[in-house]
Amino acid sequence: MKKVLSLILALSMMLGVVSFASAEEALPTFDKIVLGENTDLTAKIHFAYHRTDLGGEDGKLAGYVKKFNETYPNIEIEYELITDYAENALLRVGNTDWTIMGIPAVDQDELSKYFIPLGDLETMSGLYNFVSAKAYDGVCYGIPSTGGANGLVYNKRIFAEAGITELPKTPDEFIAALKAVKEKTDAIPLYTNYAAGWTMGAWDDYISGCATGSATFQNQDMLHMKDPFANRGDGTGPYAVYKILYDAVKEGLIEEDYTTTDWEGCKPMMNNGQIATMVLGSWAYTQMRDAIGGNHPEDVGYMAFPITVNGKQYAPAGGDYNFGINVKASYEEKLASLYYLKWLTHESGFAYSEGGVPINKGGEMPDLYAAFDGIEMVEQAPAVAGEETLLNELNSESELNINNGGNIKVQQIVEHAFNGDMEFDEIMASWNEAWSDAQETLGVEVNK
Repeated sequence: MKKVLSLILALSMMLGVVSFASAEEALPTFDKIVLGENTDLTAKIHFAYHRTDLGGEDGKLAGYVKKFNETYPNIEIEYELITDYAENALLRVGNTDWTIMGIPAVDQDELSKYFIPLGDLETMSGLYNFVSAKAYDGVCYGIPSTGGANGLVYNKRIFAEAGITELPKTPDEFIAALKAVKEKTDAIPLYTNYAAGWTMGAWDDYISGCATGSATFQNQDMLHMKDPFANRGDGTGPYAVYKILYDAVKEGLIEEDYTTTDWEGCKPMMNNGQIATMVLGSWAYTQMRDAIGGNHPEDVGYMAFPITVNGKQYAPAGGDYNFGINVKASYEEKLASLYYLKWLTHESGFAYSEGGVPINKGGEMPDLYAAFDGIEMVEQAPAVAGEETLLNELNSESELNINNGGNIKVQQIVEHAFNGDMEFDEIMASWNEAWSDAQETLGVEVNK
């Protein structure tokens, strides 16, 4: 029965129409939405979103709504900006108090329970980047807000003052650069953002495409890998990523008291040269550049993560939160949401203005990626059929939560390195043990 329903849905999408409630309530798929049509549509959209920095009466989001309303004056859009978004959205995903939200970490096979289908994955992937992240069984349920090729935010002036003439390409070169910053400037070499918590989950972003050069590492290979956190001996792989953090803390190359870091306060600090580097996605670049209280936006730069695989550097590329539309919303709310998401993707310039990799295929890359020339961008390949939920299951069983809000384990690296009560290899061995135990519990075949 499930296969029959999937076939019917796929055939409907080929025609550009998906039926949700009844024959007279057939919605167009995302690729068939034409901006400028249905301008008399009336609806109210409640948009749950994580970008608190874009709010306020004079913020960017208000400007986008105002511009959209020039064409669709009867569509009211109310943004709810949430700080602890990942947890909040996961708790509310089954409710009706939102119309659009950034899709939280629900299992792939549950996407249709909460979100409307936007189109078949083959069609959508031909038009847009990063849509496979929120797709299941050949159906796409989310459109990315923006894309990113992750690396590090850094201060160009501080690097120059420290005598760093070439951007580091390996862990050893990066640690050497941090030491030069400490010796020759007053800047904090590496700001951990420990106290914010969620910011430390960013380290997980680099263990796949960046540290291995492989698009399949996270969602396919690692699931069946024995000891994925083992030392490869060549400065690559997950081990090398997390060891950079451990070594930076152990060598005293971070803030004096990591427990008192300030997420909002670090933005002007980076802008003004009080901080040399931070490990954050490219979405953070514009926040540092445009920080209130920062007087040197020209000094903020973005560089690739310092790992080289077989002589080549890679950058993990992917979407930020994918926007999904509530399957429980009214027909008018769903249609209005499709128009607004299409406008955000095609007309607003949002991805570009936020320093993101464009969502539309062939879109213009922003200037912040100037230092990525010659660096290959790697988009995560989806899980193989039948294993769409396996990473989540392994994450839950092992409690490592790789790329799923797993900031606690990364914070513990800082704690152990600072206190000197656990060697890095011991930490990685404990992670490998937890991963192996989870594989055994779940009956996962392990490639020896």
